[in-house]
Amino acid sequence: MRVIDLKEEYKPIYFNCLEDWSDEMKEAGTHKECWCNKMENKGLGVKLALDDADQVGGMIQYIPIEYAIAEGKDLYFINCIWVHGYKKGKGNFQKQGMGTALLSAAEEDVKARGAKGIVAWGMPLPVWMKASWYKKQGYRKADKTPGIFGPVLLWKPFTRDALPPRWIHQKKKPDLIPGRVVVSSFINGWCPVQSIVTERAKRVASEFGHQVVYKEYNTSDRDVMIEWGLSDALFIDDKKISNGPPLSYDKIRKRVARKVKKISAV
Repeated sequence: MRVIDLKEEYKPIYFNCLEDWSDEMKEAGTHKECWCNKMENKGLGVKLALDDADQVGGMIQYIPIEYAIAEGKDLYFINCIWVHGYKKGKGNFQKQGMGTALLSAAEEDVKARGAKGIVAWGMPLPVWMKASWYKKQGYRKADKTPGIFGPVLLWKPFTRDALPPRWIHQKKKPDLIPGRVVVSSFINGWCPVQSIVTERAKRVASEFGHQVVYKEYNTSDRDVMIEWGLSDALFIDDKKISNGPPLSYDKIRKRVARKVKKISAV
C-alpha cells in the first residue's frame, strides 16, 4: 500500500469519492469537479491510498482553514477522509491501515507547508468520520455544535503557539415569502452528498411551478459562507432539513408537497 498525491488519471474516481460504480453518485453532477478546480490554486491537498495492485482504496482532502466552515489561523482543515468499504466497485479496503496512512501523509504535507496545526471534524456517534477515531490519532476536541449529535471540531497542534479553531455557527435563516414555499440549498461543492441533495431539491422545486421558489447559495464563495454561517444545508422555508445520508427525491418531494398543500388551503 502506498499514498500518492492526486494525479490527473485518478481525478474521475476522486470526483466520485471512489464510488464511480454508484448510480446515485452520478446525480451529484459536476459540483465537486468545479470546487476542486476553484480550490487547486488556494492550497487544496488531496492524497490517495493505493493497494499493491494500484487500485485506489482511500482518499483524504484538506484545505487552508480560511476556506472552511471554521475559524483559525495558520491551520489546515480536513474536509473528509474516506476508505472505500462497500462490496460493490473495487471492494472493501477498510481495516488495512489506509486511513491512518492517509492522515499521517496529510499531516506531514501541511507541516511542510508551514501550518501550525491540522483540524478535523468528527461525529460523536459510531458512524462515518468518527470523532473517537481522530482521538486515537492524537487529536483533541476544540469546539462542538449545539446538541448531543452535532459534529465535533478536533485538532492536532504542531507548535506551542498554535491557536485552537472554532466552528462558524449559523447566523440566519432564509426569509419566508408569503404564498410561496421557499427551497434553499447551500452548497460548497466538496461533498457529493450535498450535491445530490441540491440536484434533487432543484428538480422537485421545478415541478411545482410558481408555488415554489428555489434559491441556491454557493458557499465556496467565502463571503456567502460567512454571511450565513453555513456550508452545506437544505432548507424548506426556514426549517433546516437533515441531508446525510442523501435525502431521497421522494422524501424531499413529500416535504415540499405538504408545504404547498398548506399554502393552497389558505
